[in-house]
Formats: sequence, structure tokens, C-alpha cells
Amino acid sequence: MRNIGLIIMREFKERVYKKSFIITTLLMPLLLALVSVAPTLIMIFAKGEAKQISVIDNSGIVADKLESNEEISFITLVNADLQQELKNSLEKDEFGVLYIGEDIVTNPSNIQLYTNSSSSMMIEDNIADQVEEIIEQERLKEYNLENLREILDKVEVNISLSTFRNGDDEQSTASSSAASSFVGFILGFVLYFFLVIYGSIVMQSIIEEKNSRILEVLVSTVRPFDMMMGKILGVAAVAATQILVWGVLIIAMSAFVIPALIPDDIMASVEALQAGADVTAMAANGVDTGMITAMASVLDTGYIAKIVGLLLLFMVGGFLLYAAMYAAVGASVDEAQDAQQLTTPITIPIIFAFIILTMVMNDPNSPLVVWCSMIPFTSPIVMMGRVPSGIPTWEIILSLVLLYATFVFMVWIAGKIYRVGIFMHGKKPSFKDLYRWLKY
Repeated sequence: MRNIGLIIMREFKERVYKKSFIITTLLMPLLLALVSVAPTLIMIFAKGEAKQISVIDNSGIVADKLESNEEISFITLVNADLQQELKNSLEKDEFGVLYIGEDIVTNPSNIQLYTNSSSSMMIEDNIADQVEEIIEQERLKEYNLENLREILDKVEVNISLSTFRNGDDEQSTASSSAASSFVGFILGFVLYFFLVIYGSIVMQSIIEEKNSRILEVLVSTVRPFDMMMGKILGVAAVAATQILVWGVLIIAMSAFVIPALIPDDIMASVEALQAGADVTAMAANGVDTGMITAMASVLDTGYIAKIVGLLLLFMVGGFLLYAAMYAAVGASVDEAQDAQQLTTPITIPIIFAFIILTMVMNDPNSPLVVWCSMIPFTSPIVMMGRVPSGIPTWEIILSLVLLYATFVFMVWIAGKIYRVGIFMHGKKPSFKDLYRWLKY
């Protein structure tokens, strides 16, 4: 154990004391926040000048009712010829020409948009939505009912569905499936990132030390199994440190930063919900209970601490399992290029788990999802995707037990390959060779 401890400290210090690790660890939460708001920022700053579109309306119904906005500027033409206006549009450097047939009310497909440059789905949807609304209003006039549009507006209703999780206690708790799905996907993606990146780090480190003959010197005083375990646990400690730092930063933001950014009226609703207010009464008063429930979860430091703790347990277990296999592969080859064939069976379960993660958002309790959250090779990613949905505790415990038990078994197998592979040079091993090494 003393030798393993020395190797763990060496691997840990070699990576944690680097400036790149410190900068990445501190800036990664900020980077994730920027990525989440990047689409909104792009939409804001990517807006150009309004596209000028000339409108030829042979029906005399649509053109005058089209509304210009920041994206499109409509110019109505009277008694215009389509072919001539298409030429004029090129000369005027306009975006294009919108042609509307005279039977547009009875034949909605008699409308064409001619563009002088690449169009976009947003512009086309904008035009289509406006024309659809105008045609619907014209068709309603045929029924000769006064204020029919106002009547329809009054009849129209939007349901605000409040969701509760029925538990053993007397009071059900409010939940937000959208927030749970989003958080679950983020957690699963973090696990996917750590398993792939840090597993490869273990493999690459062993390949480099094997080529420099350092391992052959070390195994004169340290058993190969101790060397492998020290490397795996050392890198696992690095990954765990990174998650702990992120967890502390997220909890601090939840406790101090986010509450200061939320408007006072929304914060009052969140505090009322946390104090046990009736969600049904809040919904009756026009409060968006889905958003308030999601915000309450974000501001619940106890809930976040629980998520971080489970993330740490599944990350460590999943990493130890896959790092053992990556270590065996690293000890078997001389070059990283030779490891591609051997790492394929390792990466396939990780990729498959990420695919299943997308299914968790649709149904976290489907049979396939439940089984994949129990199978050790996919459980770290899939189970973390299910955790925010509020699954039974016994499922989480069973998944962890199976994961760590499989890790012990995999370490035994990887250790047998590792102790032979570190002395093998000059030959690219096959799966048959690995099986033969297991029997030595």
C-alpha cells in the first residue's frame, strides 16, 4: 500500500500542479455558462439589416396587412409585372420578391418567394405565419359572424400543467420534468467527457513510460499490479478533485450569485415555494409554476450537494472501471496508433451509453433505460441522467454496487494483461494475444 500511495501522489502532483489544470478547472464552469447562452448572444449580435422584399399581391388582400420588423421590410408594388420586378430587384440589390396569386384565399399554395441571395428558415417562417394569419381572417369573414376573431381569442386557452411527485409523506412535492431532463443530460455529458478524456490520459501515460523503459526500472522495486493501481487511482484523484472544485463553485453560485441576479418578484415566488406554498394556488394567480419549480431546484444547495456527491461516486466508479481497461491496452502497445483497434471495444459502450442518455429525456423509466442504468459499462452515464428525475434510492445503490464490483473484477483481468504487456515490445498484439496473456 505504501508503494501504491507513492505512485498515486506522483501521478496526482504531476497533473494537479500544472497551470493548465488550475486554469481549466476554474474557467470550465464559466465556459459552460458561456456555451449555454452563446446561441442567444449569436442571435442578438448576428442580426443584420432588414431584408427588403417587394410584394406583388394580385389578390389585393395580403400586402397591406404584412407587418415589417427588424428582419424583413415589405414594399408593396401596385400593378407590377413579376418578370420586370425580378430584374429590378437585382438592380436595386434587394433581398427578393414575394408573389401572391389572386386566388390565395382558396389556393394557399399560390405564393412564391424569389430571392437574390440565400434565404433562411426564419425569414420563410415569418412570411408564412403572417400570410396564414391573414388568410384565416379572410376565411372567417365568410361565416358572417360579428367579432368572430374576438370570440376565438376568448375561447383560446393555454394550459399551465403543475406536476407533483407523489411520495410517502403527506404532502406531494412539485417537480419540473424539463429541468430534470436538462440537468440529467448535462450530468451524463460530464460523465461521458471524463470517461473518454481521463481514460485516454491513463493509456497515453503508460505508453510513454513503456517506450522510455521507465516501467522496466520501476518494476524492479514495485509489483506491476501496484504500478497499475497507483496510476489509475492517481488520475482518478485528479478527476475527483476537478469535480469537487466545480461542485463547490456551483454551490457557491447557487447560494450567493444566482439569487442576486433573479428579479425580486420571481425570487419571492421561489422562496414561497421552498417554504411550502401551495403550487396550485400560485398557478391560479398566473405564476409560471414550471419555471419557479426549476429555479427552486437550482437554488436548493442541499439538492445540488446531493447531485455533486452522486456525480463523484459514479465518476470515480466509472473511471476506475474504464481506466483499468485503458491501462491494459496502454501496456500492450508501443504506439498510440496501435491502440486504436484494442480501444474500440472500450469506447463502444461509452458511445452507446451517450445514445441511451438522449432517450432518458423522453422516458427515464423505460425498460431499456433502466437496464442500461444497471449494467456497469453504461450505468455511470445513464444513471446520472436518471438521478434528477427522482428515481428510487435502491436503484442508485444497486447500480453503484454492481459498478464497483465489476471494477474489482476488471482490475484483476487488467492486472494480468498489464504485468505481461509492459515487457512486450516490437509487436502489435491481437485479441488472441491478450487472451493468452490472461492464462499466464
